[in-house]
Amino acid sequence: LQATDSSMTVPVQRSVDTGPTNLQYGLDLSGGTRIRAPLVGLYVTDLNPDQNATSNLNQQLAGELGVDQIDVRVRDSSIEVFDGGVNKSEFADALRAAGFEVTAENVNDGVTDATRENVVNILQSKIDRTGLSGGTVTTAGDGLVVVEVPNIEPDQVRNIVTDRGIVRIVAEVSEPGDDITTSKTVISGEDIAQTGQIGPRPNTDGEVWQVPVTIDGDAAESFQQDMNELGFANPSGTTCARAGSTTGNLTGAESRCLLTTLNGDLVRANGVSPGLGSDFQAGTWADDPRFTIGAANASQAQEIKISLDVGSLPTSLDLSDDAQYDVSYILPSYAQEFKGLSVLTGLLAWFGVAGMVFLRYKKVRVAIPMIFTAIAEVFILLGFAAISGLTLDLSHIAGLIAVIGTGVDDLIIIADEILQQGEVATGRVFQNRFRKAFWVIGAAAVTTIIAMSPLTFLSVGDLFGFAVVTIVGVLIGVLVTRPAYGDILRNLVLSEDQQ
Repeated sequence: LQATDSSMTVPVQRSVDTGPTNLQYGLDLSGGTRIRAPLVGLYVTDLNPDQNATSNLNQQLAGELGVDQIDVRVRDSSIEVFDGGVNKSEFADALRAAGFEVTAENVNDGVTDATRENVVNILQSKIDRTGLSGGTVTTAGDGLVVVEVPNIEPDQVRNIVTDRGIVRIVAEVSEPGDDITTSKTVISGEDIAQTGQIGPRPNTDGEVWQVPVTIDGDAAESFQQDMNELGFANPSGTTCARAGSTTGNLTGAESRCLLTTLNGDLVRANGVSPGLGSDFQAGTWADDPRFTIGAANASQAQEIKISLDVGSLPTSLDLSDDAQYDVSYILPSYAQEFKGLSVLTGLLAWFGVAGMVFLRYKKVRVAIPMIFTAIAEVFILLGFAAISGLTLDLSHIAGLIAVIGTGVDDLIIIADEILQQGEVATGRVFQNRFRKAFWVIGAAAVTTIIAMSPLTFLSVGDLFGFAVVTIVGVLIGVLVTRPAYGDILRNLVLSEDQQ
């Protein structure tokens, strides 16, 4: 570890679907990978663990199960384990040993809702920070998590969803002639308050990269104390037999290393520099608790930084052979065909509606504003998609087509109510008829919104996009386009004197 703070910005290549607009396209229209899988874990609810002794309980359960403490979580009335090698009987036995009346029948597969929500948020942050434009993470029925990333092949997405991002710094001590090596985790990802820009370590010609970090205040005091107790607080610095590599036999040699690990794999091994050792000994390092974590290359440094920034995943998606998961990949070339066919389908729907309107009224001055008002509604919806960052897929296109149909249907109600009830002699007559038609349209809009609302919060997959576009389209129609068409029709059927 070094106390330097040099930095540089590493550009990340974003996967953006370029085109004449700033619309973003989902899997169906741009190609990419979709993974639908459960989360690794078992859990038991309706327990009453002592909230003041959760750390001891965590340690006890981890020891009973033979897993890392990070794979056991005690929260409120539930206890979870996130190791695929633990079965229900073993989990129940460990809980009974801890004083809980639990049988294997009380153990559930998967994770709690709180953990699932946490996983979704962290995965979404990882995808966003990795530079994968348009990637989404959602939940589905039966405790499944759905990850969709456009323009990316399955192997890369698998790496993202199975990489838990657990960063630790382990102090490793070996004394001369001693066959025992002491190892102690002195910093974990939760102890990092913030990270800086990654960059190459000075005087290494880019062979070693670093991630500047700042330690949380309480953790900094504990870390400084550990460094003194383990002999790292030396004004001459410490020697690490691994010397920056990931291999080395420490037995029988004096060595004091700080090992950076990512998901349990050794990333970098370093001794402590003389300046840092002096600060530990003087007890001043905790006043400004900064140092740098080493990495072998820019990619590894970026991965460490992202893991520290977004936090480690409590568990990962279960992509084992025994799990019921689904991985689908749409080739970008096929997706481009879907995009063209979607445009063609929309045009056919528009021409079909236009033809029926002309047959109904046989008046160009009434029909043309109606048709173009419907098109304006679609453009407003596309603008909403662009501003909100909504990634369009086939379900959204289906919603747009439905909006064209329902929109023109409402405009026909307005036109019929005003034109088919006799001559419109004054503005007051027009307003009364329009108000009557608008009440009918408003009631239909409320019915549609109520019918579609369950699809926006239930786990119904692609129907969510269809429901969102339909609801927004109905609101735009009632608030914007229907009143606008009413004003157009007023100017068409009334003279200035009548208005």
